[in-house]
Amino acid sequence: MRTITLRRSLVALFAAAISFGAITSAQAETLRIGYQKYGTLVLLKAKGSLEKRLADKGIEVQWTEFPGGPQLLEGLNVGSIDFGTTGEAPPIFAQAAGADLLYVAHEPPAPTSEAILVPKDSPLQSVAELKGKKVALNKGSNVHYLLVRALEDAGLQYSDIQPVYLPPADARAAFERGSVDAWVIWDPFLAAAEHQLQARSLRDGQGLVANHQFYLAAKPYALQNPEVVSVLVEEIRGIGEWTRANSAEATDQVAPLLGLSPAITRTAVERQAYGAQFISPEVVEAQQQIADTFSDLKLIPKRLTIKDVIWTRPDGPPAKVAQQ
Repeated sequence: MRTITLRRSLVALFAAAISFGAITSAQAETLRIGYQKYGTLVLLKAKGSLEKRLADKGIEVQWTEFPGGPQLLEGLNVGSIDFGTTGEAPPIFAQAAGADLLYVAHEPPAPTSEAILVPKDSPLQSVAELKGKKVALNKGSNVHYLLVRALEDAGLQYSDIQPVYLPPADARAAFERGSVDAWVIWDPFLAAAEHQLQARSLRDGQGLVANHQFYLAAKPYALQNPEVVSVLVEEIRGIGEWTRANSAEATDQVAPLLGLSPAITRTAVERQAYGAQFISPEVVEAQQQIADTFSDLKLIPKRLTIKDVIWTRPDGPPAKVAQQ
């Protein structure tokens, strides 16, 4: 009898310990998302639907803004965030630097939401005229590849220009001072420069680049939390489809968050693409071409294999996004 009583006591104690541990874990469970001053994550943050959905699982959502994709992925690499969004080039530079990341999903192409700008009174009329000129850009960002492709298309090499690597705020200041001849930038900074400075576009991404937006996760987080990752992509797709159908309302929500006028925000919102999907083989191949280009230009130190860093469920093929 004493043995049975002891066993029952141990079982009760063990159950209580598990219960306490589960509660403690749930209270401490946090999804840390990195976002930039544009895109679907800004809309998702404004709506608050992700927080409501994950609250039932005991998960708190924390948001951190970054000035660009390279900085965001550095945050992911050092463990300050679990998930975030960037353009095409940042994850390539991050993978080359050894970041432990996984591609989770992507948005459709949005080639007009990035461009090479010159001041309104600049004598430059074509990309070919950038030879020998100073061009500001955020190194390793999505516009880095746009610049490479635009130069190639104009018969120039990357070495024909003088790249000036600056984050968006510093690049705009240099652009306004006339310290650089051109600026390669994305929305909403692009829309702001067009509206506020009457900057002219020499070339946007049409016919040159897809300009996919990628959603990426820290590998340990994605492998340990596949259900949360699936929920994230479902919510991103849902808010994207809502935005596509309600751009005016989306603009009203996002403009105060960005600190930009409704007109500027509306331009950026309408140029963005919506409809997140898990990574397809075609997108892997396109991303591989970008990685190979940067490797050939010696902008990254080694060749990469993109298919090695694509998220899949532990028990099979990539998850399917629930139809909204």
